[in-house]
Amino acid sequence: MILAIDQGTTGTTCLVFDDQAELIGRAYREFAQHFPRPGWVEHDAEEIWRVTQAVAGEALDDAGLRPGELEAVGITNQRETVCVWDPRTGEPLHRAIVWQDRRTAGRCDELRAAGHEALVRARTGLVLDPYFSGTKIEWLLDNVPGLRERAEEGRAALGTIDAWLIYKLTGEHATDPSNASRTMVFDIGAGAWDPELLELLGIPVRALPEVRPSCGTLGMTRPEALHGHAVPVAGVAGDQQAALFGQACVAPGLCKSTYGTGSFVLQNTGSERPLPTPGLLGTVAWGIGERLDYALEASIFVTGAAVQWLRDGLGIIEDAAESEPLAASLQANDGVYFVPALTGLGSPHFDPYARGTIVGLTRGSTRAHLARATLEAIAYQTVDAVRAMEAVSGEPLTELRADGGATANAWLMQFQSDLLGVPVLVPEIAETTALGAAYLAGVGVGLWTIDRIGASWHERRRYEPAMSADERETLQHGWRRALERARGWVEA
Repeated sequence: MILAIDQGTTGTTCLVFDDQAELIGRAYREFAQHFPRPGWVEHDAEEIWRVTQAVAGEALDDAGLRPGELEAVGITNQRETVCVWDPRTGEPLHRAIVWQDRRTAGRCDELRAAGHEALVRARTGLVLDPYFSGTKIEWLLDNVPGLRERAEEGRAALGTIDAWLIYKLTGEHATDPSNASRTMVFDIGAGAWDPELLELLGIPVRALPEVRPSCGTLGMTRPEALHGHAVPVAGVAGDQQAALFGQACVAPGLCKSTYGTGSFVLQNTGSERPLPTPGLLGTVAWGIGERLDYALEASIFVTGAAVQWLRDGLGIIEDAAESEPLAASLQANDGVYFVPALTGLGSPHFDPYARGTIVGLTRGSTRAHLARATLEAIAYQTVDAVRAMEAVSGEPLTELRADGGATANAWLMQFQSDLLGVPVLVPEIAETTALGAAYLAGVGVGLWTIDRIGASWHERRRYEPAMSADERETLQHGWRRALERARGWVEA
């Protein structure tokens, strides 16, 4: 049996899989979001740990596991979010700075103006953007009193969410290459922390976790940390790389899109590292043994989070599922577009100064128009990302494998297929992020093989495009006009 911990941006899901990769137990809880200033997003790392520990216990109870039946733990996590803690006591030294946080946009501009972006692109495959962890770490070191001295003396531990959970579960300060590759200070070609980038941002390497393979034993859980179970943490990957693995995209050329808080399109490029490409990212997919596999990625910052904003920020829906019948109640969008740049724009635009914008409102506009515009925006942003990837590869997309919570929304999936003009396929197991973590852990303890995983993918539902080319172009023309009005809104 494998426990998969999927620590996301708004909550933690834990799933238990048996030796046939069948789902036998689950649990989920949300946790608080903190917005201390406009553009700032934080989490309480200790709350994340408490929720994760509780949800893991609930999932194990739901599965009815007996002592000794749990074989391994897999972890997947929100990426780029930075934690800092005292390695002796395990107490956080500041709230976690979330991947959505924009506080270091100005610092990224300074680094770009100083000519450092080419170095960042060449070494890391990333762009200079506050999305990534490096400038978040620098901000913590510069703004938390005494933290830089503590870090230099080995009295502070820094890391992404996976490193925090690994530490709390095992006592080890470790991460994997997929998460390390999102920090902006990791050389994805060499597979190691980059001394020049660390010096540029003033980050002491001794405060960073050891980089270990994504698959294999990263540490043994302490019984008191995991409800009496002492088993290996045997698989770790950032959420999007885990979803790529869970979608069985284990061969070069295969790609998927995950719809969560944000949306992420990844294409496996195998052992060939992607060349730096405008608007897109090169990243480590996973590290197994001594080998690193890579992926080309488009990262969209706000998709599901926009639906959550309709619920929590505006109060116009009571739950996310309500958006589907509202959208379907209209024959058309009536010219209403919503650009959900609530934390800036990601791929292929990477504009931290864009802000959320709604255009086309009239006296006849209703909450149904806002719900529809929000769902449409998810699809428009995915099309922008896919088209950028097609321009790089020179090969048109023939199908899109989709996963994540929004795949439950049939209206959205049909609209996505219509806009792309290709089938959208939803797998049997929608929680492919957690499944990927379980697969990695299962391979790590010898329960499964990569070949078996590659043959394991099965389609649950297929959406075929039904929209005319003219209608598709008209809708996308309106989207492009709205997009231009959202960009560069905040003055640097």
